[in-house]
Amino acid sequence: MNLNNFESMDPVMLMSIVNMKIRDEFGDLDALVKYYDIDKKTLIAKLAGAGFDYLPEAKQFR
Repeated sequence: MNLNNFESMDPVMLMSIVNMKIRDEFGDLDALVKYYDIDKKTLIAKLAGAGFDYLPEAKQFR
């Protein structure tokens, strides 16, 4: 799934997709945002607005 339109995605689905991609394909958030060429701060803010925080030690949003 392409994340280039993440700003218009449902935040719950976005969180699920991002966590899956970090776990299965990228290993961390930095690699994911670099691959999709998206702004890390904007992605984090979008998910924070829905109540999800990024936990670097767990490498996932919760």
